[in-house]
Amino acid sequence: MKKISIIGGSGFLGESLANLCSSKKLDFVILDVKKPKIFQDRFSKFNICDTDNSDLIEGNVIINLAAEHRDDVKPLSKYSEVNIGGAKNICAIAEKKGIDTIVFTSSVAVYGFADKNTGEDGIVRPFNEYGATKAEAEKIYLDWYNKNPEKRKLIIIRPTAIFGKNNRGNIYSLFKQINSGFFLMIGSGKNVKSIAYVDNVAEFILHSLGLSSGSYLFNYVDKPDLNMNELVRFIRNTLGKGENSYFKVPLIIAMIFGYFFDFMSLFLKKPLPISSIRIKKFCADTQFNSSIEDTGYKPRVSLQDAIAETLLFEFRSNKDDI
Repeated sequence: MKKISIIGGSGFLGESLANLCSSKKLDFVILDVKKPKIFQDRFSKFNICDTDNSDLIEGNVIINLAAEHRDDVKPLSKYSEVNIGGAKNICAIAEKKGIDTIVFTSSVAVYGFADKNTGEDGIVRPFNEYGATKAEAEKIYLDWYNKNPEKRKLIIIRPTAIFGKNNRGNIYSLFKQINSGFFLMIGSGKNVKSIAYVDNVAEFILHSLGLSSGSYLFNYVDKPDLNMNELVRFIRNTLGKGENSYFKVPLIIAMIFGYFFDFMSLFLKKPLPISSIRIKKFCADTQFNSSIEDTGYKPRVSLQDAIAETLLFEFRSNKDDI
């Protein structure tokens, strides 16, 4: 590899990937709309929606991590602008510059409310704009690959919910609630959640670059899966809170509150932290299978060790909260 261009490299996964590239002494640049916390000497401001900054992409590998992904993005057209328009721009740049390897981080959101143990051959039926635009972006990258399949390499990775140190996503919110003592379990807690540790995802991205030319699709999940009851018990034990019981709210009651907050959000014309769709997502099974082992990849950090390391870093160290 001459040089890797990491699009969206200032984000959570991008920072982990940049650290890994540095430790392996790989040449890389970070391209993003915001400045990274690290490797600022390798950074250039780059908007994936802008067709006039292709000269900033260097080397012969593009890793596209950039996405519009929050639940409350307004207007909805922003998802299409970034996720679909960005894919078109990246493919056009790769075509123009003769770049033959692209890694695209998609999402298991393309499956929507998927059946348990859905693998890469699962039915694509997204329920929101994020999943729909990610699925459309995948097609754009496949069109690019199919123009010269003998020479090109396309790797599409669909991670499950990613967590790790300094992340402030949904998994962190769960950790924080349990640590605070104000956690309420919605539903029975028997629903299974597949999750992924950020450093393992970054390592798999670099591992996948060693594959031969071709088109590849992988779900990324760290096994074994835990259901919500098992996950909460493990978190409580790790934080020294024991396995004391916690309150459970029946799903039907939670959904009534969810619909009420949906109405209030419309009335106030602003997003609220509680919604019916977030409650549905919390209580849904999001359990996925993956073929990553077929590539010879083995995660360096086990899932339980990754959860424990993250919890102790976030809630039991002396670092400043960020």
